[in-house]
Amino acid sequence: MAALSPAFRAHVQSGLTTLCRAWAITRTDGVVFGFTDHDQSLAFDGYSFKAGTGLTALALQQATGLSVDNTEAIGGLSDASVREADIDAGRFDGAEVRCWQVNWADVSVRRLMFRGTIGQLRRAGGAFHAELRGLSDALNRPLGRVYQKPCTAVLGDSACRFALDTPGYREEVPVEQVERGQEFRWQDLAGFEPGWFARGQLEVLSGAAQGLRGVIKQDRDDGASRVIELWQPIGAEVMPGDMLRLQAGCDKRMETCRLKFNNLINNQGFPDIPGEDWVMSVPKQSGVNTGGSRR
Repeated sequence: MAALSPAFRAHVQSGLTTLCRAWAITRTDGVVFGFTDHDQSLAFDGYSFKAGTGLTALALQQATGLSVDNTEAIGGLSDASVREADIDAGRFDGAEVRCWQVNWADVSVRRLMFRGTIGQLRRAGGAFHAELRGLSDALNRPLGRVYQKPCTAVLGDSACRFALDTPGYREEVPVEQVERGQEFRWQDLAGFEPGWFARGQLEVLSGAAQGLRGVIKQDRDDGASRVIELWQPIGAEVMPGDMLRLQAGCDKRMETCRLKFNNLINNQGFPDIPGEDWVMSVPKQSGVNTGGSRR
């Protein structure tokens, strides 16, 4: 919670206040929503806060130290603001949230009460309930290296350092056939062998599902067409003609890092770490001591 400004403190201490709450929600795709519980719309800091949108919040719990701040916002589903289809599609997952306490008679007199992200979203009776997680929630996760054979980096992140826009590792293609928003088929994907995009990412670039992504489960040739299947369906309707971006996948093996991406220097795995059979091995006079069965 931000420190009180002299103007805000003076207004609160005056004994007659004109305060309301204003909320700004910024989705990961850049779309911004503004809400206020005042009976008239407000605007400041480049945000527009709509009145009568029905967004309210429960009491904000805050503590000193690294304890996680949390609260919950409750609002109504409507085509004019938060739509059920957008929640189902995951467009509000991880969205940034800011909440101010504002003097509606002079919006320059305000304080920032909360800043964080949307956690779990649930719907009931034409309304949505959004769990709000404070900034300290990011500190409530394990950090450090993991000693394992597969690489622990995510393709393209700061540890991997592979340039995702490298020619040959992504392709933009229109949808030819799609089933259930999960299985995509093409007559041909010239220049890319089957399996090239497995464990990669599919992003929708146009249409009703624009901005949504899915992780690729399989990339195979069934003899009649090239098939790319996702682990989960895209959360909005994808139609033939919509543009997609396919990103090559990585299975985290040292051989893949060296041969497919030429990026072995940045591999974050430990391919030569001894396996469990080495721990169980005993001295032998002959043969290869692998720790396996003596039969």
